[in-house]
Amino acid sequence: MPSLPLSPIRTGGKPARISDHRLEVDGLTFEVHRSDRRKTLQITVERSGELSIVAPSQVTDQHLIDFVEEKLLWIHTKIEEKARLQERAPVKEFVEGEGFLYLGKSYRLRLVEKQLVDLSLKNGRFCLRRSSIHRGRDAFISWYARRAQQWFEKQVTEHATRMGVQVKEVKVQDLGFRWGSFGSDGRISFHWKAILLPPRIVQYVMVHELAHAHHPDHSSSFWIKVEQHLPDWRWRKTWLAENGIQVEGL
Repeated sequence: MPSLPLSPIRTGGKPARISDHRLEVDGLTFEVHRSDRRKTLQITVERSGELSIVAPSQVTDQHLIDFVEEKLLWIHTKIEEKARLQERAPVKEFVEGEGFLYLGKSYRLRLVEKQLVDLSLKNGRFCLRRSSIHRGRDAFISWYARRAQQWFEKQVTEHATRMGVQVKEVKVQDLGFRWGSFGSDGRISFHWKAILLPPRIVQYVMVHELAHAHHPDHSSSFWIKVEQHLPDWRWRKTWLAENGIQVEGL
């Protein structure tokens, strides 16, 4: 269903604007997701600062606006908090014992004198060749990208078949604030940092992007498609929004 033009609604002397899938209040824009299964309203602040609301299908536009207005202080606080966290994300120093994430688990770093490759994962430890410390970040990104490529190629093949999606190519690269994207040409891309997240969260990222093959926007039909394959997508989405920032700083 195409999105309807935004309609102005008066709220506290200032007009709010709302359509089927978007709400604007106090200079903030929210993606609106309605569901027959939803019983309560929930606002999510993404790590990029994007905002979304999940609401029961029967909730009126005015109720939605009133709810957002009640939460404005909390919303602005969350936006500022995420911005501060991104600014303060600890930069890795590549020292002995430092922790590095991989599929949701933290592995301690061990510096080794001799090793054929810059970086390896052995016996529950990341092993970095001491002579490669100066290019530690590049070594980790390269390692993560290779593992992510293998993981996503296997998982995308399995899930694309179930979801009736034809994927021409799986790519892993730096996507900035995006975890993934699905192109109209059938190519699907993922941020290399996604492989740092827990498997169930990475799976959500993947199913989310595959669902875009059927619905390019975030309409109710899109979320219905996601829910068909991940009934608990809401908590995964919320977890990602609240905790995804922990992978910053490399």
